[in-house]
Amino acid sequence: MAQDTARQPRPTSPAPARALLPLILPAVLVGVVTSLVFVGVSAAAERLQHVLWGPLPDALGIGRYSVAWMFVMLVATGLAVGLVVWLVPGHAGPDPATLGLDAPVLPPVVLPGLVLATALMLAGGPSLGPENPIIAVNVGLTMWLGSRFLPRAPGTLWPVLAEAGTIGALFGTPVAAALVISEALAGRPLPGRLWDKLFAPLTAAAFGAMTTTLVAEPTFDLGLPPFGRPGWADVPAAMVVASAAALLGLCAVHVFPYVHRAFKRLRHPMLMLPAGGVVLGALAAAGGHLTLFKGLSEVAELARDPDGRTAGQYAVLAVVKAAALVVAASCGFRGGRIFPAVFVGAAVGLCAHALVPAVQPSLGVATGVLGMLLAITRQGWVSLFTAAVLVASPAILALLCVASLPAWLLVTGRPQMQLRADGTPVR
Repeated sequence: MAQDTARQPRPTSPAPARALLPLILPAVLVGVVTSLVFVGVSAAAERLQHVLWGPLPDALGIGRYSVAWMFVMLVATGLAVGLVVWLVPGHAGPDPATLGLDAPVLPPVVLPGLVLATALMLAGGPSLGPENPIIAVNVGLTMWLGSRFLPRAPGTLWPVLAEAGTIGALFGTPVAAALVISEALAGRPLPGRLWDKLFAPLTAAAFGAMTTTLVAEPTFDLGLPPFGRPGWADVPAAMVVASAAALLGLCAVHVFPYVHRAFKRLRHPMLMLPAGGVVLGALAAAGGHLTLFKGLSEVAELARDPDGRTAGQYAVLAVVKAAALVVAASCGFRGGRIFPAVFVGAAVGLCAHALVPAVQPSLGVATGVLGMLLAITRQGWVSLFTAAVLVASPAILALLCVASLPAWLLVTGRPQMQLRADGTPVR
C-alpha cells in the first residue's frame, strides 16, 4: 500500500503569484505592439488596395473588376512581390508553404521585406490572409526587442507572447489565442497548472485584442439571419455540410504538394510569382472578383443575400477560391490560409442552403467553415471558435460540436496544408 501511495503523482502546485506578476508588463507591451503592427500593415494594404482597385482603373478607363484588370493586377503583384523576395535582404523569409501559426524566430533583417511582401500581396488580390506572415514578423520583432531590453527573461517567453498577442489582435478576442496556445501546450508535458502557463499569453492576447478593437473596430458578424432554436433535422444537415466542406478541403490539401513542386521547378521568384499571378488571373476570370483577396469582406458580401445565387454559382465560388488558395500558397506569395478557407467553407454552406432551403444559412455557413478549417489547419479549437464567432448564436454550439465529429474522422491522420522544408506535407 505504501508503494502504491508513493507511485501516485503528486498534485501540481500552482506557480507563486510573485513568479507571474513580473510577466504582466511585458505581456501587456507585447500585446499592444503586436496589435499595432497588424493594424498598421492591414491599414497600409487597404489604402493601397483602394487605389489599385479604384481610382487607378477608373483613370485608365478600365473596369475595376474586369477580366483584363484582374489579370494585370495579379501579374503585377507577382512581379512586385517577386522583386521583394529576390532583392530585399532576407528574401522575405522562408518558403511560406512551410509556415503555420507557430512561426519560427526570424532575424531582424528579414522582417522589413516580409512586411512589404505581405502588404503588396494583401493589396494586389491573391487569395491569402495576413495571419502567418504577421505572426512571423511579430515573433521576430518581439524576440529581438525582448532579448535586447529584458535579457534576463527566458527566451522561450517572447515567441509565445507574440503569437498570442497577434492571434488576439487578428480575431479581436483573446479566446482564440487561449485555444490555440492550450492546444499547443497539450503536446508539451510542462510543469505547472494550465492557467499558470496561460497567464502571460492570455494577458498579451487580451491587450492585443483590446488594442485592435479600440483602433480598428473589427467585426466578424456577417449579419446572417438569426439561427433560433435547433431542431432534430439540423443534426444530419450540420454533419453532412461539415463533412462535405472537409472533403473539399482535403482535395485542396492533396494537390497542394504537387502544385508547390510545379512552381518550385521554375526556381526563381521572378518566374514563380508572376506565373502564379497568371494562374490566379485565370481563376479570377472564372470565379469573379469575389474570389480575390483574403476573403473576409467577400464572405460578408455573400452573407448579405444568401438567396441571391444558385447552388451552382456557390459551388463555383467555393471550388475556384479553394484552387486560388492552393496556387497563391504554392507559388511564393506571403500569406496565411485561414481567412480564404473561411470563404470556401461559407460558400459550401450557402450552396447547401441553395440546394436544400431547409438548411438555415447560418447553420450552413458555420458548419461549412468548421469542416474546411479542420481540413486545412487540423486545429479543432480554432475551427470551432471561428465557425461559432461568424454566426454569434449560442444555440449553434452544440450542433457545431456534433458536426465536428464526422469531419474530424475524415481529416485526422491526414496531411494538412503545410509543408516541411523538403516539400513533404505536415501531418
